[in-house]
Amino acid sequence: MGEIEAMYAHRFSEEERRAKNVIWQVLCRHFFQRYVRPEDVVLDLGAGFCEFINNIQCRTRYAVDISEETARYARPEVIVYRTPATDLSPIADETVDVVFCSNFFEHLPDKMAMSQTLREIHRVLVPGGRLLILQPNIKYLYKEYWDFFDHHIPLSHLSMVEALAGHGFVPRQVIPRFMPFTSKSALPKGPFFVRLYLMFPPAWRILGRQMFILAERGGPAA
Repeated sequence: MGEIEAMYAHRFSEEERRAKNVIWQVLCRHFFQRYVRPEDVVLDLGAGFCEFINNIQCRTRYAVDISEETARYARPEVIVYRTPATDLSPIADETVDVVFCSNFFEHLPDKMAMSQTLREIHRVLVPGGRLLILQPNIKYLYKEYWDFFDHHIPLSHLSMVEALAGHGFVPRQVIPRFMPFTSKSALPKGPFFVRLYLMFPPAWRILGRQMFILAERGGPAA
């Protein structure tokens, strides 16, 4: 077992992973699906346990991660590439409609790697393609952010928007406070409560610690 796999085995038990997957089923059906069309090609970058890509409805599904475990969790129809985000060379230029990143950018080693990753995302997206980001917001959890050994880059919704604008993306929707920090947070738990939470945005401003950003591929990447 590699370093990444060992950390995540410590962080999430199998029971917790199953509970997370149930939450992601609700998130995909009642929130993220509105940004993904049935005919879309979707790339889940930093796919991990594949909770998003397994549950979103689309034509073609790619999962990209450096962990050897990702292929074990992916559904049979998901095409898995074990490659770093800075090198998406297995995927051709302008062939992806939607790139999804959840709790990902903070794990990159530095901002040079983040810039290269954004260039690669820009390259594989079709013109006008969508980048969906669910990301811990350092502005609202500056203490808890550093409780994880593999967190390297601190990002707020403001710095994230700047990074996107500098790499050829046009931010279309920015929600600074959306979901709680982790699936281990006190609330919400269970499919009913997650759906209720999604339906009541005022609760986001109280419990939300993660940002959500929708950006479109614009002009040339920097």
